[in-house]
Amino acid sequence: MRMAAPATVGIIANPASGKDIRRLVAYGTVFDNQEKVNIVRRVLLGLSGTGVERVLYMPDYYGIVAKAVAGMRSRDSLNLKIAPLEMELTATQLDSCNAAAALAEAGAGCIVTLGGDGTNRMVAKSCGNVPLLPISTGTNNVFPFFLEGTIAGLAAGAVAQGYAGTDSVYRSKRLAVFRNGVPVDIALIDAVVLDNPFVASRAMWDVEDMRMAVFTRGEAHNIGIASLLGTSTPVTVYDPWGAFVTLDPSKRDRVAAIAPGLLLPVGTSVPCRMELGESVEIAPVPCIVALDGEREVEFQEGDRGEIRLDRDGPNVVAPDRALRNAVADGFFSRPEVLGIHLQ
Repeated sequence: MRMAAPATVGIIANPASGKDIRRLVAYGTVFDNQEKVNIVRRVLLGLSGTGVERVLYMPDYYGIVAKAVAGMRSRDSLNLKIAPLEMELTATQLDSCNAAAALAEAGAGCIVTLGGDGTNRMVAKSCGNVPLLPISTGTNNVFPFFLEGTIAGLAAGAVAQGYAGTDSVYRSKRLAVFRNGVPVDIALIDAVVLDNPFVASRAMWDVEDMRMAVFTRGEAHNIGIASLLGTSTPVTVYDPWGAFVTLDPSKRDRVAAIAPGLLLPVGTSVPCRMELGESVEIAPVPCIVALDGEREVEFQEGDRGEIRLDRDGPNVVAPDRALRNAVADGFFSRPEVLGIHLQ
């Protein structure tokens, strides 16, 4: 159904994504903030060409969106009202979470994110039912897409205005982590139990301490722990199940792309299929549980923990389907949009 009121699209561009310690211990590309500025500029130009009226964005210490607008050429006409969200910045990952909540409250029809799995995990916590269109600018980019910014803007505009069809948005799976019966956090791709009481650096790359891994998905072309599942028993984003494995540091029977350029031998059990609604117990305890590649949740001696697979993750835009449906619905030949480009 088309939007009756002028559509709003949100942008959350994480200035810290693509810069963690895996650039030192592996060969991850440093995702320069200036390149994020360039991507956002193309997203805005794509949105401007669709008839979207308003863009709200997360402010940040680098000023990614503001610089994207300021650097427009004189011939580039932006038919958009662009404004930052009124929010207090913490310069932590909480900014992405708080921005997503504010965009949902403001009635955004779609949120474009720039980041990796960690950024999108934070956005997923508070975006509600607003569809996400995630662009890869992180390290382990299993959840987001490697997508040109212009195309992302076009797809987001089509979704926000109701021209993309219901089958262009899918509900993603997630893993809910419980401690002593209380939900404490989520993961979108994988949760890994580490037999190590120290958080140290947040990013995870060393397989020696890994004892269990639970997955919503994993394919052979993925980077990170998801590749371990993908090279054994692949599970796709659309499959209504997940999987878990136990890891044995004394074995070396499979190679996995744990980080960019970092191929490591890993010993695992045969993956066990997990149905939606099923849980596995966290063991051993004490431990740290890493979520989507980052150490997050600590379990002390005596704690009880479990990880549950469900279909309560964020709505995600499939950009190819969105634009295919938009074409069929005459999205690119509407008089009001043609008028923008012919004047």
